[in-house]
Amino acid sequence: CYFTLKAWNAQKAGAAAILVADDKVEPLITMDTPEEENAGASYLENITIPSALISKGFGDSLKKALGNGEMVNINLDWRESLPHPDERVEYEFWTNSNDECGPKCDSQIEFVKNFKGAAQILEKKGYTQFTPHYITWYCPEAFILSKQCKSQCINHGRYCAPDPEQDFSRGYDGKDVVVQNLRQACVFKIANQSNKPWLWWDYVTDFAIRCPMKEKKYNKECADKVITSL
Repeated sequence: CYFTLKAWNAQKAGAAAILVADDKVEPLITMDTPEEENAGASYLENITIPSALISKGFGDSLKKALGNGEMVNINLDWRESLPHPDERVEYEFWTNSNDECGPKCDSQIEFVKNFKGAAQILEKKGYTQFTPHYITWYCPEAFILSKQCKSQCINHGRYCAPDPEQDFSRGYDGKDVVVQNLRQACVFKIANQSNKPWLWWDYVTDFAIRCPMKEKKYNKECADKVITSL
């Protein structure tokens, strides 16, 4: 029975709020496993009562106090759960440097180009804290030595990307995308350490314009020229 279903059942039973105590001594983790939960369950959007998962130790203390007939007053402090440590709005962007995956890639590149100006202003004025992430896959252990895995992955199959053209016999390989993703992640890391995280937007937009796969410029040499021009 998932955490959300427990909350829904408690709400239907008339509870004004629910605290679910862990049954194991362990750090608190995500309350539902997304791939196992029915994301389309109709009850999810109808849960309105406050709900929280608490540690086993805290739960045992509450049960003991209630069992002794004590008056228990609980204040929920959500500050530790919130991702932002200051007044800035934190947001993340999951992306991929591949520009040959059709409409999805085209739409992503257009979004980056169009949002770049606003993103840089918000970052420079201290209103936001942005972090890019890169989508990656891994090669199943049974296929690590296969031709496909070797051409689409780096680090012995740990980091992979689909073949850009979906054709192993021509064009770029998935590992080329992984390496460029890594390069873009490094650009952000260095720019962020230099207190100029907005330079990431300059790099990714310039690279998309100057180093497209269709012109055979999706490589280290072109990337280095873009970095030098920042």
